[in-house]
Amino acid sequence: MKTMKMKKYIALLLAAVMLLALTACGKKNNSKSHLDKIKEAGVLVVGTSADYPPYEGHIEIDGKDTIAGFEMSIAQHWADSLGVELKIVDMAFDNLIISLSQGEFDVVIAGMTADEDRRQSVDFTDSYLESKNLVLVRAAEAAQFKTTADLAGKKAGAQTGTKTMQKAVEFSGESNTVGLTKVPDIIMELKSGKVDVVYLDYMVALAYAANNDDLTAVDVGIPMVDEGYQAAIRKGDAELAEFLNGDIKAMLDQGLVEQYIVEAQNLFGIEE
Repeated sequence: MKTMKMKKYIALLLAAVMLLALTACGKKNNSKSHLDKIKEAGVLVVGTSADYPPYEGHIEIDGKDTIAGFEMSIAQHWADSLGVELKIVDMAFDNLIISLSQGEFDVVIAGMTADEDRRQSVDFTDSYLESKNLVLVRAAEAAQFKTTADLAGKKAGAQTGTKTMQKAVEFSGESNTVGLTKVPDIIMELKSGKVDVVYLDYMVALAYAANNDDLTAVDVGIPMVDEGYQAAIRKGDAELAEFLNGDIKAMLDQGLVEQYIVEAQNLFGIEE
């Protein structure tokens, strides 16, 4: 009888050890970093808003609608450095932060600047580009816009959730500013006369001016975007941030970001 009890006791101990081992394995798997999971999945999922050429935009390449732009080249460099495929998810700009936080993609790169509000929800990489704002106006009225003082009281358009929207409110007034989700819709408002001026990043303004003879981009002296542009990642994703920052530094050191910008400008027909 004692032998039987001892056998049962040993069996229970072994079962407990196995349970602990399985639990430890489970914890070990769960402790994998997000970067490790990206490598295992074999794909880097990037969120963007592809209405912002030459940062990113839809263009036909070899007869196929393609999301291209210099930020997409940066994202492709990240994927190549990781040895994984690149998957691009296109959505409205003002939904990107919440979708990133919910795990719909690994990183956001979309002409985005870090600020205190956004930093409450996500973390950011180092900057890879500094920029400035221009305004897009109807070509026939370009002479009316010389300084920021000329923007006061003008009906303005900008993309919702962006720094350019804040600039529009600052210089044209909140009551005069219309915010829309997609940049092409704002351009149509300008063309139809519903707004007088559209606030855009300077390269984006040049891109739309290059492809619309009735529009022109004007530098009225809007202050530089001090923060520059960064990619957004989930809160606390330190290992991915370290990798992305290292790759950004490598691209900047090698002159690749500048090369990507020139290539994208040519692709979207931009002339400085």
